[in-house]
Amino acid sequence: MTAIIVTLPKIKFLQQPTHQAWVDQALSHLDIILLDHSHCERKAAGVALNLMFRYPSNTRLVRMLTAVAQEELEHFELVNQWLERRNLSLGPLAAPPYGSRLNQQIRRQEPERLLDALLVSALIEARSHERLGLLAAHCPIPELAQFYQGLMASEARHYGVYWVLATTYFDLDPVTQRLAELAEVESSILATLYPEPRIHS
Repeated sequence: MTAIIVTLPKIKFLQQPTHQAWVDQALSHLDIILLDHSHCERKAAGVALNLMFRYPSNTRLVRMLTAVAQEELEHFELVNQWLERRNLSLGPLAAPPYGSRLNQQIRRQEPERLLDALLVSALIEARSHERLGLLAAHCPIPELAQFYQGLMASEARHYGVYWVLATTYFDLDPVTQRLAELAEVESSILATLYPEPRIHS
């Protein structure tokens, strides 16, 4: 059966919208989605910190990503409060191939490495923005739907930060071209639904 595409406003940077099959899978396993969301917020903070440590002389990058890392950690705490409300422990959870396959696209030589790292982060944040919006729109638990709605603006701001940084340190044309290449890979990774529900699956 052909998957139905969810009708949404087009999310900047993403080539393909999320399929209805993911929405159905996520809503059927909200506890796992919450657990994975916690891991995602922690990892997102780690990505921002790692870029700050790798490029400490890039003043604007350090300043902007300090704010992102702080906000990601705040979200990590908020999601963990939801886990506690539902009597869930923050345990290990196998990661889908999404992040690792995107990170494989990051070139190893500078300055391309910095560009790719910023754009991969932008794509991940853009997809997070889209999927939290889907959860906000379809979650049957009103308080949890409202929670996801409240996080959407932050995710949009975060992918905007990574885009601004990319265009700060690189010319617009190569940034746009490389983003299109990476966005094609990002969409192809999600073309096949991961058998276990995850925020990025």
